[in-house]
Amino acid sequence: MLIVAGTSLHLSAQSTSGIPNCVNIPPGTSLSGIVRQAANVTPSPRQLRWQELELTAFFHFGVNTFTDREWGEGTEKEQIFNPTQLDAGQWVAACKAAGIKQVILTAKHHDGFCLWPSALTEHSVKNSPWKGGKGDVVREVSDACHQQHIGFGVYLSPWDRNSKLYGTEAYNDYFVGQLTELLSNYGRIDEVWFDGACGEGPNGKKQVYDFERWYGVIRKLQPTATIAISGPDVRWVGTESGYGRETEWSVIPVGKKLLQEIADGSQKDVNFPPVGDLTKSDLGSREALATAQTLVWYPAETDVSIRPGWFFHDKENSKVKGGEKLMDIYFHSVGRNGVLLLNIPPDRRGLLHENDVKALADWKNIRDNLFKINLAKGAKVTCSNGAGMKLMLDGNSATHFTTTGIDSTSVITFLLKGKQTFDVLLLQENIRIGQRIEQFRLEVWKDGQWITAAQGTTVGYKRLLQFSPTTTDRVRLSILSSRLNPTIAEFGLYKMK
Repeated sequence: MLIVAGTSLHLSAQSTSGIPNCVNIPPGTSLSGIVRQAANVTPSPRQLRWQELELTAFFHFGVNTFTDREWGEGTEKEQIFNPTQLDAGQWVAACKAAGIKQVILTAKHHDGFCLWPSALTEHSVKNSPWKGGKGDVVREVSDACHQQHIGFGVYLSPWDRNSKLYGTEAYNDYFVGQLTELLSNYGRIDEVWFDGACGEGPNGKKQVYDFERWYGVIRKLQPTATIAISGPDVRWVGTESGYGRETEWSVIPVGKKLLQEIADGSQKDVNFPPVGDLTKSDLGSREALATAQTLVWYPAETDVSIRPGWFFHDKENSKVKGGEKLMDIYFHSVGRNGVLLLNIPPDRRGLLHENDVKALADWKNIRDNLFKINLAKGAKVTCSNGAGMKLMLDGNSATHFTTTGIDSTSVITFLLKGKQTFDVLLLQENIRIGQRIEQFRLEVWKDGQWITAAQGTTVGYKRLLQFSPTTTDRVRLSILSSRLNPTIAEFGLYKMK
């Protein structure tokens, strides 16, 4: 189980388009003025790279794997850790085959046991029987990722139930030392994942975390890494079900003025605490923006475990989420402008269990079959106030259709190549320009009239909608509301097999 809580927010100053991914709102700005500002906030390069991953994996692995628990006490003997068949290459290969683009390893969970031979504690793999105390799980997973060309990230629990320093200022130095080991010795790190877990340590005290200092270490040692959840680049969606909001804005108000003018370059990033509940149902609507003092690009990660628990338990081998369930989660996470973080816990052997691997393969097969053919490909596209119609069908999320002049609404008609049967709509915005679409509708021509097949609110990086199968040779997409000129990078129609 993961605990997530609010903490200070460290904002990156440079977006992909040259426009800041965070902006101040001058006092007295009208709502329409705030909305215009929101329409021009864009992701930083590290945020864009992260969003385009779509699918990432978590490996919860450690002493809990061997005690059959979710949370360790910090008193576990190092000798319990002994995965005699550990094969990180198998973990990574199974994920890569499933289309997952990046993995995150629990380098240290709340129990304080380190999966690398840290020089700062004896509570680590160096005192376990695994490989005679010469093993390094972080090394093996990072090497497998780099060899197989997928991203690698680390989770380092701020809460440490083993360290006697926890609850004192010295613990922040200890934590910085652990971060430095991880970020200096394992090549490129693509993501650093923190939660806000803050319980008591062995001395009965709680820790005041120095997140801003930690962020500075990460930005210095691994400047391209995203810092997730209790961090500046990515926020938690608010549930561990795998199901995100139906209306998901990546641009949200954080309620406090920046402490200084935003300047280009990650070494001039600004730190300040967020204000408000970032897990509530409405984060970025016009109503939510009305009193904004600062707007920030802060996208959502949607996490879930492939099993009921986060660590491996034999009793859950029959409860692995199957391919169809994972596909439904995909529609409600990636298909709702999020990135899916799927936990796949290795077992006591040090392998991904056969049931988990099969579920991943089945899920990939379903996705491949669904998205193999875009039934809108080759359609004749018409629009009275649009430019770049063909760019919606070019398979490139960095090119886009938009409206001409100051129009923020549009009706786009697609004359398909003969009658087609479909039940899935895919839309993408070019988020390099910003997130703008507020409401849309898809209609199909049937029995001499236009009939609504699907409708939605936000699009963002990707929106997927399922509806009843329909057969027609023409459809039209109406952009009913948008913040400035809408951008549509991709339009697709698909049929579930």
